[in-house]
Amino acid sequence: MQLKHKIVALGILPLVLAIAVICALVISLNRQLGDQQAQLIEDSILASKRAELKNYVEMAQSLIAPLYDDGHGDAHAQQQVLEELRKLSFGINGYFFVYDREGRSLMHARQTELVGKYLWDMKDPHGLPVIQALLKSAQSGEGFQRYAWNKPSSGQVTDKLAYVVMLDRWGWMLGTGIYLEDVERATQQARDEVAQGIRKTMLAIAVVALVAVLFVFASGMTLNVSEHRLADKKLQRLTQRIVSLQEEERSRVSRELHDGISQLLVSIKFRFELASHLLENEQGHDKGLSTLKDATERLGEAIGEVRSLSHDLRSSLLDTLGLPAAIGQLAAEFEQRSGLKVTYDDNEFDCHLVDGAAVALFRIVQEGLTNIERHAQAKNVSITLHGAEESVRLSVVDDGIGFNVAQVERRHAGIGLRNIRERVEHFGGRFELISIPGRSELDVQLPMKVPATKR
Repeated sequence: MQLKHKIVALGILPLVLAIAVICALVISLNRQLGDQQAQLIEDSILASKRAELKNYVEMAQSLIAPLYDDGHGDAHAQQQVLEELRKLSFGINGYFFVYDREGRSLMHARQTELVGKYLWDMKDPHGLPVIQALLKSAQSGEGFQRYAWNKPSSGQVTDKLAYVVMLDRWGWMLGTGIYLEDVERATQQARDEVAQGIRKTMLAIAVVALVAVLFVFASGMTLNVSEHRLADKKLQRLTQRIVSLQEEERSRVSRELHDGISQLLVSIKFRFELASHLLENEQGHDKGLSTLKDATERLGEAIGEVRSLSHDLRSSLLDTLGLPAAIGQLAAEFEQRSGLKVTYDDNEFDCHLVDGAAVALFRIVQEGLTNIERHAQAKNVSITLHGAEESVRLSVVDDGIGFNVAQVERRHAGIGLRNIRERVEHFGGRFELISIPGRSELDVQLPMKVPATKR
């Protein structure tokens, strides 16, 4: 995966993860809220139904009170009570029922086939012994009991809430009940509304997430394109500068060859021709020897020019005796050529620099001395090269007029401070340049390669 794609991925993945966590929290909280809302609805409806059932039972008790309270309690009075209760109803599924303490059905307004049967051990689909639970609730005085029972209008087993009381003198249990389908519908409706709200919320979050992801992706791609174009421009400028440096170096070498060595060789050629002509003439023998001697001296100058040019291109001592000796020779030649006083100090360290670093340091010293000669108006120059186990440090100091470092670096276009900085950064080193009137210091530190015996 390319770096730009990794950057875009690192921008999108945390966003997607955060949105996923938010979605999970929203779903969890909404479900909890839905359950709480459904429970509140169910509790509210059940409270209303409990009050309604209690009213129905109290109404039935008030109806049968004259027969129940007359004190006789004979079979005729009991039969009249059962007939009165059988006639009472509220809706198609609202009726009363009566059981004795042994679980025998004495009256059931909708399921007459149960009358006279002992239903003590009858259980609903949930395993609840219904008659036992009703009797227990009536005897405890709590009165309310929830169970599953066959609904007369549909013939299906449905949850039911009953309220029962004991007619202690007769040993009867009187009760009625309400089926809870409407409670289930209301709670299911509440849950459906919550689920619909969750879907709408998730859709809104998905839209926002999509827009955010697209925005991050578009921003990342725009940034990548911008950085790519900037990198291309920098690469083009670097390539152009390399070409310009090559052309500048070629021009310099061409000038050196044309203005120096070429003219010397032409002059030597003419002198050799003159000497040859004079030697052919017996009268010009002494003059010919003098001319030949002069031509030989000029040939030595040409050889010196060739050596100087070769040394500028690459010092031979750099390959034979190493960096300290090469910089020492460079300092001596600069002192002789410029007339400045040059002090050179090195601690004769074992040079184990990374490949190319020695050449870079040599070129840095070369460039520093050239700048001092051209611009510093200095009288004294100090060069220090000290090597340690982990790094080598080079400093070039002069006592010239100084300059504005930032301004010079901004407008410099040729071989100069910018190239020195790039050379140092290429090898992972440190470059520092300080300049004030009377003192300018170029300080470079490069890492030392560990010797093979210590690896």
